Amino acid sequence: MTVMFPPTRTAALEKLARFAPKAARDYTGQRNYDRGPGRHDNVSTLSPYIRHRLITEAEVLEAVLGRFSASSAEKFIQEVFWRTYWKGWLELRPAVWGAYQQGLAGAWDRVQTQSGLRTEWEAACKGETDIDCFNHWAQELVDTGYLHNHARMWFASIWIFTLRLPWELGADFFLRHLLDGDPASNTLSWRWVAGLQTQGKNYVARAANISKYTEGRFSPIHQLTPNPEPLDGPPHPPRMSPPEGDRIDLHKRSVLLLHEDDLSPGWILDQGIEPVATATLVATAGLSPLHIAPHVTAFKSDAMRDVTTRWAGKLGEVKMALSTPAEIETWALDHKADQIVTAYAPVGPSATVLANVRAVPVVRTLRPYDQRAWPHATAGFFKFKKKIPELIGAMKGLQSV
Repeated sequence: MTVMFPPTRTAALEKLARFAPKAARDYTGQRNYDRGPGRHDNVSTLSPYIRHRLITEAEVLEAVLGRFSASSAEKFIQEVFWRTYWKGWLELRPAVWGAYQQGLAGAWDRVQTQSGLRTEWEAACKGETDIDCFNHWAQELVDTGYLHNHARMWFASIWIFTLRLPWELGADFFLRHLLDGDPASNTLSWRWVAGLQTQGKNYVARAANISKYTEGRFSPIHQLTPNPEPLDGPPHPPRMSPPEGDRIDLHKRSVLLLHEDDLSPGWILDQGIEPVATATLVATAGLSPLHIAPHVTAFKSDAMRDVTTRWAGKLGEVKMALSTPAEIETWALDHKADQIVTAYAPVGPSATVLANVRAVPVVRTLRPYDQRAWPHATAGFFKFKKKIPELIGAMKGLQSV
């Protein structure tokens, strides 16, 4: 396993400092090129840190806007907000995550009962197909926990339309190996490639595009399905109301619960709580019914160790790696807590665990950044992006960590 992403806030800030001077013209002109492992310096490679909020979206945006105008760095700013948009879109339609999980369970059942499908699925996961570029990306993902965004799109398109494998199995392969994999961005991006997200419009990988943006490293001429039809699927479920988050009662005895979706607790502590104890929630197993890659679990656990070490003086007694509602309830009751305070967990494994904690009230406090942005994820991204200037303006003066 190649270590490209030390799981610490210090490493994240150093990476941000190196990238910020390149976030405007350099990024705009070079961002689509996939130059291979160890050569991704044309993009930020901040996504594993932002995904876990070792650094926040607001911090990244503030660093870039401290150097460039919003128009000069428009492309990079939009990429930051894509992650925000995907989270908001899924938060308003959580049934899509449940449908993906059901689809994955069905696809996995077929893998176990259909030998031909199992052989093809295993070959794709191992990078042992007849398509060299696809094999390279499969191996790079397993080796590094990262893929360039353009390579992710090509890979997903080839998986779905050329190899004709269930899209849910491909999304699962990514979630099990990507350091930045999360339910919203991963699931909805795969749906977008398949033609299910923007219904009737799929993304098609083409040999000429791959050749251009890998600078000739790969050119899968005559190997890719040329004009595949988008997949059929049900209409989007009705939108739910956006979450508002809970208010913290500062007079109650509190414990703090950290989870992988938000590892910057300063904004919660700044609200005035003094937790008698803190625990970390590890819900990684909920990402997939299959084995999660060791580098993914290690990144999450080491990132949690980093945050509890940095904030040790304000967290009280620390308990690592709770994983079930029963464990959380026992821990909170042992500390005679009146409430469990935690950052609002978006749709995914952490939210599922927290929703089943009953014995002690769970107070889910919502970041102002999310509270302002998510309600605008009602339709496509191009409608959402019209709100970006307003969201940036509202961000000024907010606590970012």
